[in-house]
Amino acid sequence: MSRTTAWREGPETMGPRAPRLPAGGQRGRGTLVATHRDPSRPGRGRRWLALVAAALLLLTGCGSGATGDGGSGPQPAGSSGGTGAAGGGTITIGINADPPNLDPAMSSALVDRYVQNSIFDKLYDLDENLQVVPELAESLPEISDDGKVYTIKLRQGVTFHDGTPVDADAVVFNLKRYLDPDSARYSELSAVERVEKVDDYTVRIVLKQPYSPLLYTLTDRAGMIASPKAIQEKGDQFAQHPVGSGPFMFESRIKGDQIVLVKNPNYWKEGLPKADKIVWKVVTDDNVKVVNLKAGQLDLIDTVPAQALADLRSNPNLKVDIGPGLGFQGIYLNTQQAPFDNPHLRRAVDLAIDRATLVRVVFQETADPGYGPFPPSSPAAAASGEPPQRDLDAVKKALEQGGHPDGFRFTLKTATGPVTQQVAQVIKDMLADAGIEMEIQQVEFGSLLDDTDNGNFQAAALGWSGRPDPDGNIYPWLYTDGSQNDSRYSNPEVDRLLDRARQVLDMDQRVELYRQVMEQVHRDAPYIYLYYPKNVKAYSAKVQGFVNYPDGIIRTENLTKAP
Repeated sequence: MSRTTAWREGPETMGPRAPRLPAGGQRGRGTLVATHRDPSRPGRGRRWLALVAAALLLLTGCGSGATGDGGSGPQPAGSSGGTGAAGGGTITIGINADPPNLDPAMSSALVDRYVQNSIFDKLYDLDENLQVVPELAESLPEISDDGKVYTIKLRQGVTFHDGTPVDADAVVFNLKRYLDPDSARYSELSAVERVEKVDDYTVRIVLKQPYSPLLYTLTDRAGMIASPKAIQEKGDQFAQHPVGSGPFMFESRIKGDQIVLVKNPNYWKEGLPKADKIVWKVVTDDNVKVVNLKAGQLDLIDTVPAQALADLRSNPNLKVDIGPGLGFQGIYLNTQQAPFDNPHLRRAVDLAIDRATLVRVVFQETADPGYGPFPPSSPAAAASGEPPQRDLDAVKKALEQGGHPDGFRFTLKTATGPVTQQVAQVIKDMLADAGIEMEIQQVEFGSLLDDTDNGNFQAAALGWSGRPDPDGNIYPWLYTDGSQNDSRYSNPEVDRLLDRARQVLDMDQRVELYRQVMEQVHRDAPYIYLYYPKNVKAYSAKVQGFVNYPDGIIRTENLTKAP
């Protein structure tokens, strides 16, 4: 999965972030706000409560007939309510950011994956219980006894949207492309030694050493197979004209507004897709998305503000679905730039935040307090650890150890959005109680990704949509030069443990290794884990076939819309 914008990949989730290219790859308990308010700063507790009231007021003006302010709300696209020959109609989906890159080799955002999943088939996919199932592969792979050779047999008769065959040559071409160090997939496949064609519909992947996450890795972008012909013809422009073999074909795009996909009439899954057209409508304000869903201008929205849940649930024309998620949200601290090159100051920030209160104030039932990379749905959940109780005396001690007994100042960069602003403000007030001054700087999501990739920040609010295998939530973030390690964190012992966990097949042994990693990481605090977003989707009662998968990806092939 991908990075998400500050507080954006859950309820106003942190949007998927663009990974930095490698140099070579509930449960916290908390107490009421008032019990943690510093008596020397009366009124802080009231300020937090005022934020709750403000959040509720955000939605009071959202009448069902409005379209948002300044024309920012989505307008009907194409034949939004119409039906095609198969009666599937057009499904218009509101998403919280403009997908940065639709090329699987370079993509790093969750919103990219929404669209890509409709355009590209993968070697394998996940079912709604996160079990691996074959897609372009006709069966699960044959794995050698030493765990280093995977032999994959492909379905025959599948073609790309341009009519060329999906065969072993195409799969080898794509996997070799992902193995290029310039690819965003490089670190995910760094254990691969070589990929080779066995016959026209058989591929062999040979690993340098056993790599337990490989099969799950092939259920995501590293397993997406694009048309080699289109890649070679389009070159750097392939992301603007993506060609896969999936249920829908790319038709058009208006940057910052919408992406239109049309039904693949030659799709290999009989009877699918059911809809005639999918329109991905970019609406960055969650409250505007709610308004337009109620007005019938959107059929499904990817995120829902917690304060809107009761209103949506009371509407007989709408449905709300809350399911478990795989990701986390938090704050990068730049360990190579003052003030956070000082580990004591990083620890002070970590100890000053009351995660349970943050979730209760902003997210209610749509998130869980978090203290690590593994949410409750992860098989490695126990390794994350329990969030520490907020202790201002411990914060003061950390500040003294860091040489700043009277506190310090820093700037937090976040993406734009009302919920993003609210989360940042709650954290700002919590840190102020400890004498730490935090300035909030909101920037456009793409700029935020660029800034973190280039080290142009002190602190940045970005999270991760999550992966079904625990490795995907921890290795890229904490390994030296990992693709998501924008904190620039490096610890040789952490690297050793993470490498070992990749080679162990037994999950209990892996969890113990991750537990040891997190003990060290909690001491070093390069990244402040805050909460685990749940997958919250809302949609029209006319939409049928929607399933809320834990990976957060909206599967479109079974969607249909009643007249």
